[in-house]
Amino acid sequence: MIQDRLAFALDLAERAGALGLDYFRRLETLTVTAKGHQDLVSEADRDVETLVRDALADRFPQDGIVGEEHGRLAGSSGFTWVIDPIDGTANFVAGIPQWCVVISCVHEGRTVIGITYDPLAREMFHAVRGGGAFVNGRPMRVSSSDSLGRGSVGVGFSGRTKACGAVQVIDALVDRGGVFFRNASGGLMLAYTASGRLIAYCEAHMHAWDCLAGLLMIEEAGGFVPAFDAEAALTAGVRVIAGARGIEADLTAICDASFPKVA
Repeated sequence: MIQDRLAFALDLAERAGALGLDYFRRLETLTVTAKGHQDLVSEADRDVETLVRDALADRFPQDGIVGEEHGRLAGSSGFTWVIDPIDGTANFVAGIPQWCVVISCVHEGRTVIGITYDPLAREMFHAVRGGGAFVNGRPMRVSSSDSLGRGSVGVGFSGRTKACGAVQVIDALVDRGGVFFRNASGGLMLAYTASGRLIAYCEAHMHAWDCLAGLLMIEEAGGFVPAFDAEAALTAGVRVIAGARGIEADLTAICDASFPKVA
């Protein structure tokens, strides 16, 4: 049941990425609108999500679907697909090659499948609960770093939260000899954390479609991820702190002092 969904979703992520890449190569034709501060949407976002939703509805008609652009469709199977058609839209519309397609699947309050596909780098990150985490079919592990000064920490920010929290985190990291990283795609930064490229990632609040896939990858790659209810996150979002176990205590303390907890 899970493996059938995984195989289908991996192929679907490639198809969605190919459509997104087609739009990316002709940016001058895109219609872009603003949903809010630093929150953009293009016809590429909508069309890629439509492709994914239609394919899932056809293959798994009893499954629920939640997408960033087209809302929630209830299901009866207990499985819910969660879609971010283009994570990093601000990068996408500016011609910056840092964006991805994110697809995850939730069952009984837990994420069971997580996929992040970067069509420009041709990197497919994925994880299945209890089955490990992989990039292009190769097993991946989180960093072995035991110090904030050994590696870069991804720090996310959006217009939904006050900037002072992210600034406080960055200030604390630098004070401890650390380095912060931000590429404006939370989906990619979480995948980079799961693959050990970043030692951790943190953000005051993320929507489920941005983070569920990456958090499962980090967990399956041996990292720390605070407990949360994935079903509740579909409506409320979640505060994200995740990464190498050797820095869990230090990074959590910094984030507790900087970010409000999401109920």
